Amino acid sequence: MDSANDRPAKKKLSLNVVSGTTHKGFGAGTIDLSQVSSVIIDRGEAYIDIGAMHAKSRVERGIRFTTNKEEVPNGRPVWVVWLAVDRDERGFFYGGIASCEMLIDEEARVGWKILADHVNRMDAAIKRKVMLDNLGPAEKAALRKLLIEHNAEWWERSPQALKDALA
Repeated sequence: MDSANDRPAKKKLSLNVVSGTTHKGFGAGTIDLSQVSSVIIDRGEAYIDIGAMHAKSRVERGIRFTTNKEEVPNGRPVWVVWLAVDRDERGFFYGGIASCEMLIDEEARVGWKILADHVNRMDAAIKRKVMLDNLGPAEKAALRKLLIEHNAEWWERSPQALKDALA
């Protein structure tokens, strides 16, 4: 109870995942995003930017996004990478990873991205899939460097498929 108003305290909301199971009350079917991080790859550099979880990364702020690529002819490619951290008896490791492309034109303050693709790829990372098909060798090298520098032990314990995708 909220003592100030003698009302029941509000329950926290979580991201709902649509599934084939029947909903069984408040919060059923929710997932925990506490083990998901976002990485930005821009101009050959990869860095952690948690703001991307809410489309408010450093490169996204102040940008008006469109789903039409032709409206961003001078955009530079930028990637959001969803990274799920998992844990087993050996400890933490990078469990799932998926990248999403964007185009950013800071001068015109316009960008291109497909939100549905970002959501679907985040879901894939949460489900411990590896989807890095849209990254080139330079982006993969920057991402691999960041993951190893962030925590070499987590990298060593990560699935071989993840390491192979960044080789």
